Amino acid sequence: MSEKVKVDLWFDPICPFAWITSRWMLEAAKVRDIDPQWNVMSLSYLNKDREVDEAHKTAFERAWGPVRVVAAVMAQHGNEATLRFYTALGERIHLKKEKVSDELIAAALEEAGLPAELLAIAHDESWDEPMIASHQRAIDLVGNDVGTPVVALNGVGYFGPVISPAPKGEEAGRLWDGLAALMSVDGFFELKRARTVGPIFK
Repeated sequence: MSEKVKVDLWFDPICPFAWITSRWMLEAAKVRDIDPQWNVMSLSYLNKDREVDEAHKTAFERAWGPVRVVAAVMAQHGNEATLRFYTALGERIHLKKEKVSDELIAAALEEAGLPAELLAIAHDESWDEPMIASHQRAIDLVGNDVGTPVVALNGVGYFGPVISPAPKGEEAGRLWDGLAALMSVDGFFELKRARTVGPIFK
C-alpha cells in the first residue's frame, strides 16, 4: 500500500466555494492516496483594508469568530478535530443557511466533540496571531490577489479549484490527478474561465 501524500487546503468557514472544494477533497481522498491537511484562512483579514459592499462587510465582521476558533482547534486538537469542526460549521452555514453567531459556533463545537469553552476564543483577539500565521502561509504560496480555497502540494500552491458542484467517486479522483499534474509543472500559473453557476451543495 502506497504512502498517502499530504495535501494542504486553506479555507474560511464562510466561503461557499472553499466548502465545495473541501468536500471534493474528501471524495478524492477515498480514491487516491492523499491525506488532506486542514488550514484556516480569513476573508475578514484579507479584505480588512479593502472597499466592500455592505453585505460583505457584515459577513466579514461576523466571520472573525469562527476563524479564531478554527485556529485554536488546529493548535490544540489537531487535523482530524479541525475537519470535524469545519464540517459542523459548514453544514450549518452553507446547507442549513444559518447566520454566523456564537450559538452556531457553540453548536458546531458540541457536534465536533470539542470543549465548549473554546467559544470564548471567538472574541479573543490574541488568537488573531496564529490565525494570521496560517493565513500568511497560504498567501506566501499564491499572492494577495486571491481568496479561498487554496490548495498546496509539495510546497506549490494555487487558488482553487473553484468547482460547483463537488465531483464524487472516480470523477473526484480524476480532478485530483489533473490538478496534481498542473502543480508539477514549473512555471504554470493560471487557468480560468468565467463561472456560470453559483455554489451547488450536493
